[in-house]
Amino acid sequence: MNPLTMVLVLLLVVVAGGGFVHLLQANNKAQFIKLSLAFSGGFLLAIVFEHLLPELYAGGTSNIGIYILIGFLIQLIMEYFSGGIEHGHVHVHKGQAMPWALFISLSIHSIIEGIPLGNDVEHLHHLHDHDHKMSLFWGIVFHQIPVAIALMTLLLSTSLSKRMAWIVLLLFGIMTPMGLFIGLKVPMENTGISVPVILGIVIGMFLHISTTIIFETSENHKFNVLKLSSVIAGMVGALWMY
Repeated sequence: MNPLTMVLVLLLVVVAGGGFVHLLQANNKAQFIKLSLAFSGGFLLAIVFEHLLPELYAGGTSNIGIYILIGFLIQLIMEYFSGGIEHGHVHVHKGQAMPWALFISLSIHSIIEGIPLGNDVEHLHHLHDHDHKMSLFWGIVFHQIPVAIALMTLLLSTSLSKRMAWIVLLLFGIMTPMGLFIGLKVPMENTGISVPVILGIVIGMFLHISTTIIFETSENHKFNVLKLSSVIAGMVGALWMY
């Protein structure tokens, strides 16, 4: 898939997520967010263990585990500001001020995860470009849908007009494509940060998000059949796709 198609798909799923907010009833919306998050959590966890981690370690980069841990901690810190919207936490108070710290945190996360999508194949050392990029891409896509729904739900509860809410959502939508563009146009060797390091950080972030989603999509830490099925479907989908 070429970069332009990736950008269009990434923008489309965010717009679709915003559109779902207007189509779904409140109860259905909450259920849809939970189940789609459960699916994306299973999908992310599967691609991490089946594709991203093995391919990353095959590259032979030293101390890669440290960068995975750093990514895990970065996500933990960012969720202090985002309130956990990445895994479905939406604290809605009608007429509240726009939570810019949440938006900035979510945007930084999206930019970072987009950078490996744009890295050229020659920078990936021993990584298999197709498996590496496409599994990462679809993991991001499936996760963006419930996040976009949660974000739009929050934006519509603020003092922003509906038009401004859509503008902010679209600004969020361009963040991952912005990361992709940075990966395409900025040579990583000029920054002193290698591609495997960036990928290790993204994997750490994915590990935090996916495990949190899986444990928090259940009430009282118990899965019902529908939620468990969604997690398993996400895992099977990731394994079947590649």
